[in-house]
Amino acid sequence: MKQIFYFILLIAGFSSIHSCKNLLDEDGNPLLDLNNTEGLSGPRALYKEVTAKGTLAEYQYSGLLVNRVITDSASITDIMYSGDRISQINFRGFLDLDGNGKLDKDSISYERQFNYGNNSQLTLISETRSVFRRPPPVPPATKPGPQTLFASEKYIYTLKYNAATSKLESITTERGEEVKGGPIKYTDYSKAEYTYVGDNVSKVLKISGPITSNNPNVFGAPTEKYAYEYYAYDQQISPFTLLPKGYKISRLLATKNNDKESLILSPNNPKRWSVTDLTVPIPVPVVMSTNYVYDLQTYMTKGYDKYYIYKPQ
Repeated sequence: MKQIFYFILLIAGFSSIHSCKNLLDEDGNPLLDLNNTEGLSGPRALYKEVTAKGTLAEYQYSGLLVNRVITDSASITDIMYSGDRISQINFRGFLDLDGNGKLDKDSISYERQFNYGNNSQLTLISETRSVFRRPPPVPPATKPGPQTLFASEKYIYTLKYNAATSKLESITTERGEEVKGGPIKYTDYSKAEYTYVGDNVSKVLKISGPITSNNPNVFGAPTEKYAYEYYAYDQQISPFTLLPKGYKISRLLATKNNDKESLILSPNNPKRWSVTDLTVPIPVPVVMSTNYVYDLQTYMTKGYDKYYIYKPQ
């Protein structure tokens, strides 16, 4: 539960954003003023996610398609397309892999290949990930050495859909390590199962555990089990409806703790959400809530101490 309580403290620490004047994007187009709710008229794109402490994400576009996302510590996600479908996503930068609310010092780079099945549904993502770490100093040196390759990992993400509704039903992750001169040894798995109310995600059940043998991979008993639930959806428009679904799924898969962001898959906005560690003797949900702000075009502009800035499309 360490990462959960840290997240709550982080949320509590955001008080209010300072007064901002009208903003312009990199092309000089007017953006949504954080101090009003008038919004934009006509087609729009999501430009930034910000908090009182700074920018969380900036979205850059090539024509109508988002092709780069800049996040914490200038981490960069590049998005490539085949037609209008995402074919590859590359990331280089830093992630919070241990869920303590701080970016790790190890740098990460990964490449994800996207595969589609019937009805153009995303069914499989394969990922090759490199972890770079600074080795401890060797006396008489007192400073760590330069970052060197620490681990090469392989991930396979399998997506399944409900046959009747075509909604995403589950994502199964298998993680392995590349062994020099040998096959990949898969060691860990996780599975996220999605429940809906209408088109909105109402619950995500996430289990994780060891892979006990390979060829084929055999899943052992889960060692972690969390439930993320989303309540009291409004009828207004989520900012994330403006982002491609493949990118949103990739964002959820960046770390094992990102399932708390599963609300980004919904067209509307939940006013409350909770997370529960189901492995403790008496599970107690931790609940967060917000009062949203919207513009005149019913797009959400503020929620959970985050502000969403738009630009004309």
